[in-house]
Amino acid sequence: MSDGATVYVLGAGAIGSALAVHLQASSRKVVLVRTSRSGLAEAPDTLVVRSLQGDEVRATLPAVSLDRLDRFDGILVISAKSYANPAIAAALAARGAVAPLVLLQNGLGVEEPFLAAGLPGVYRCVIFATGEKREDGSVSFGSVRPSPIGVVRGDRDALHQIVQALDTPAFRFAEDGDIRRTVWQKAIINAVFNSICPLLEIDNGVFHREEDARRLAGGIVTEGVAVARSLGVDLDRDGLMQQILAISRGSDGQAISTLQDIRRGRPTEIESLNLEIARVGGRATPPVPAERTELLGRMVALKATLRQAAR
Repeated sequence: MSDGATVYVLGAGAIGSALAVHLQASSRKVVLVRTSRSGLAEAPDTLVVRSLQGDEVRATLPAVSLDRLDRFDGILVISAKSYANPAIAAALAARGAVAPLVLLQNGLGVEEPFLAAGLPGVYRCVIFATGEKREDGSVSFGSVRPSPIGVVRGDRDALHQIVQALDTPAFRFAEDGDIRRTVWQKAIINAVFNSICPLLEIDNGVFHREEDARRLAGGIVTEGVAVARSLGVDLDRDGLMQQILAISRGSDGQAISTLQDIRRGRPTEIESLNLEIARVGGRATPPVPAERTELLGRMVALKATLRQAAR
């Protein structure tokens, strides 16, 4: 990987769009890769990102669909929804991609399709940012704190270069030497936001505003911490609750991605959050129940299915 390597952002959702725009604003080479479309030859695409304070950044980027991308000479950043990972991993492996790959996705086990496909450099990023696509196509985005990146398969030197290549003043990244622990922390936090908020049809700020919502969150956190500890990942329940409140305050008024997906009749990522926590707990010896976490996850999955069927 050379200095000034092109960053290929696979997925043009809120987070992927924000990353691409801020990279170009910092004079980085960026190509936006559409993973939900095919047959799209490289053409310019204009994106608009607005900060939570109302500042606007506009960028015109080269965009191409994954099946028409003919080079893999930089850094691949996967910001598409995690349910698309098996298809993306198969496409990259079939085309001989060997560039380092960064998963800009939250959840448990999202890296498995890429490891199984034999891709040589796989890195996990845990996203500490909020983003929402607006009706006009623009993106509302805010970085809560630097998003950590760690090695799943690869080496520390490459990790350092990746962080330097992706880090910008508006979308910060940092190296993480214990990414597994960080992944579990954020998966539990996301299990709270991505189940309770969609079921209540309410914004992320509910947890700092409503005591009953905090109690529901506490039940999920307690179960998630118990499951993580069964794997030797020791987490602090009170610390996680403090993070949930900080995120809630920082994204007051914003809709979590799962609620956005349900409203648009799209699949959700609840399988890699609540339902995967419950599955991991069920495989533990002895099993560690996560009944509340699973129930809320199954309700979200059903809600998404019913909304898709009604469209």
